[in-house]
Parts: sequence; structure tokens; C-alpha cells
Amino acid sequence: MRALVVYESMFGNTKAVAEAVAAGVSSQMSVDFVEVGHASPVVDQDVDLLVVGGPTHAFGMSRPRTRSSAAEQASTGLVSTGVGVREWLEKLECPSTTSTAAFDTRVDKPRLPGTASHAVEKRLRRRGCTIAARGTSFLVDGMTGPLLAGEEDRARRWGESVAATIVAQHV
Repeated sequence: MRALVVYESMFGNTKAVAEAVAAGVSSQMSVDFVEVGHASPVVDQDVDLLVVGGPTHAFGMSRPRTRSSAAEQASTGLVSTGVGVREWLEKLECPSTTSTAAFDTRVDKPRLPGTASHAVEKRLRRRGCTIAARGTSFLVDGMTGPLLAGEEDRARRWGESVAATIVAQHV
């Protein structure tokens, strides 16, 4: 079985979560790990699981303007400098046999509305994709991070759980 993890990251926090998710998924299946700017919007027929993740900006997925704002806040260069998940999903062609899941990173503030993972799920459904697992958020301390303690371990466990669900469906 094969999985594809596609991520967008500004300050490196979402990339760290994506790496942990990919490590968890790899306990059950082979994984390709790709930054969204290098990801083809056409998903191969042999991909059983597509996991998409990005940072939460302005209560949802990033946009060119929010990415520009992130660039101004970055003390070093951004991880993702090209197309974002939002634009990539607009072109996505995913086989009907591919299951999907979404995650995001977001600031650790109670009652802050909106998440990128929810917006990703909506767009995945519009593209005809099947959602295999409910999207989840991983928490960051402040706008630029770092991730809160334990979030990378939680991301790895979430990846394991999502992959196990897919494997069980194919048995």
C-alpha cells in the first residue's frame, strides 16, 4: 500500500508535523513526502491514502496575502514559497479509490474559530475524494512556533491511526 503526504509550511512547524505524520503512516505503508510546491496535482492511481496539511491563516487555509504577511514575520526564509495548498487543491485530480485525511497547525488559543484542516476537507470532498479520518489540528506556541511539547508524537500516532484504518479497509 502507498500513501502521499503533501504539506505547506511557513515557519517549519507544519513541515515537522507532516514529517511526524509520514513517519506514523510509514508503520503501515510506503510513504512519499512532498512540499506542496513540488507536488503534482494529479495523484497516481496506486496511492491508497492522500494526507494534506497546512497552516491555519486567518481562520482557514493560507492565501497569497497571508503568505506574504508570514514572509514579513519570518526571521529566516519560509519553507513553502510557491503555490499553497488552497491553489493546489483547485487543480487536484484524485482517483476515487484514494482515501484522504487533512491536518493543520494552529496557534494555541482557546475558542479561536476556523481551521485549515476543515477547509481542506471541504475542498477534498468537492474534488470527489473520500475522507478516511476526521481532520485534526496540531498546536503551535504563537504565530511562528515552536510546536507545543508532545505535538510531534501526537502527529505520529495520528498518522499511524489513519494508516491502520486504510489498511483495515483493504483486508
